Amino acid sequence: MQATIKTAAEPDPPPAEPHRARPVRLLLLLPFVAMLAVPTFNFAEPALFGLPFFYWYQLLWILICSALIGVVYIVEGGSERR
Repeated sequence: MQATIKTAAEPDPPPAEPHRARPVRLLLLLPFVAMLAVPTFNFAEPALFGLPFFYWYQLLWILICSALIGVVYIVEGGSERR
């Protein structure tokens, strides 16, 4: 690891853009709100492959949340930001 020495001939880097939240990030609130509303999914029926609704509903939200994170990542610019 070498330290770089700045000389007078080198210009200063441009200032970074201010950080702005984008509306697409609001999609990440959906799983949070869905999991807080326990009375809406606190049932045994309908069962899916022997799993009560309470459990498979939560497992379904894991998949939905992963998809939403992927959408936000793509819209935000993905690996272009560093």
